[in-house]
Amino acid sequence: MADLGKKYCVNCLADVTNLRLRCTDCPDIELCPECFSAGAEIGNHRRWHGYQQVDGGRFSLWGPEAEGGWTSREEQSLLDAIEQYGFGNWEDMAAHVGASRTPQEVMEHYVTMYIHGNLGKACIPDSIPNRVTDHTCPSGGPLSPSLTTPLPPLDISLAEQQQLGYMPLRDDYEIEYDQDAEKLISGLSVNYDDEDVEIEMKRAHVDMYVRKLRERQRRKNIARDYSLVPAFLGRDKKDKEKEKPGTKITKEEKEQRVRLRGLCQFMAHREFEDFFENMHKERLLRAKVRELQRYRRNGITRLEESAEYEAARHKREKRKENKSVVTSKRGKEGKDGEFAAIENLTGFELLSDREKVLCNSLNLSPARYLTVKTIIIKDHLQKRQGILAKSRLPSYLDKVLKKRILTFLTESGWISRDAS
Repeated sequence: MADLGKKYCVNCLADVTNLRLRCTDCPDIELCPECFSAGAEIGNHRRWHGYQQVDGGRFSLWGPEAEGGWTSREEQSLLDAIEQYGFGNWEDMAAHVGASRTPQEVMEHYVTMYIHGNLGKACIPDSIPNRVTDHTCPSGGPLSPSLTTPLPPLDISLAEQQQLGYMPLRDDYEIEYDQDAEKLISGLSVNYDDEDVEIEMKRAHVDMYVRKLRERQRRKNIARDYSLVPAFLGRDKKDKEKEKPGTKITKEEKEQRVRLRGLCQFMAHREFEDFFENMHKERLLRAKVRELQRYRRNGITRLEESAEYEAARHKREKRKENKSVVTSKRGKEGKDGEFAAIENLTGFELLSDREKVLCNSLNLSPARYLTVKTIIIKDHLQKRQGILAKSRLPSYLDKVLKKRILTFLTESGWISRDAS
């Protein structure tokens, strides 16, 4: 009666009660592991048919001589646990395998059988072929870790560090470029049940954060290379005075540096200085070429003749300059002496050039002339409006002066001819 519960291989009639492989396509076909691995075919059963492992729970994967007596079900639970919890979480793995196994037993069995055992030796070679080559380099390549490696701390005093908000041990500032960059990854976490889309989204966030870090470090490198921090603190002026005490930067050079400032983010400081120096040399060469072309237009073909030409041109320009200075002095003296008698009197600045000549020729003060002019124009307007009024000219105004002033005002358009 005890044999009724046993199962036998249909090929070799071996006892397969503990472990057998059942065909899912053919009914009542159960094989032992040896016949299954040999590809036994009986009746309509073929080796490529689907199969199902039937384990009674008492089969030992490593044979009866293996330590601990681990069954196949425990082995399968162990492999599921290592995939779910990861290597090293032995307590969670022991709970998953079953209460009969302690974390120490789980660790020893896995390390002994799967890492240092025959399976580990077959799956983990001593020398890994086709190992990935490390393309990172400290020379600033596209994968170089130097792009995000902090630079040595700045050599500044404690007061200057507080002024800048600079933390020398971290080479960071209290307010960095793109201050909120860390928000991209602050809430990220990798979960076991994440879908592929979620994992790719998290990778994209990490990539964006790395790009922002590289941009932040690139700006720090530019500031360090061009000594922007000492320039902000006012140190660069003192250093330049010490290095070149007698030289001064011209206005044109300052303006050109301002125009070329945008190139600093693409060029190192030494490259930018060389580029600027070459542009300065080019400007000097262009000026020299224009000078030689001017010599050629004036018939000079040798450099020896250019020296004589420049000396003669200098003398000629000096004579013209002296002549213009003498002429301007004479004109100024004549102009100043023309109205010397009345220029210091009250009302002189209110007269036009013709009125100044009139007052000077009549030997009449500007104030008296302005009084007579106001009375004559006022009487003229009253007569045009039909208002009869007696003339109130001053007593110092004789007939000759009155006639000369009336003629001048008529010619200047202040009064009409019939009124004069």
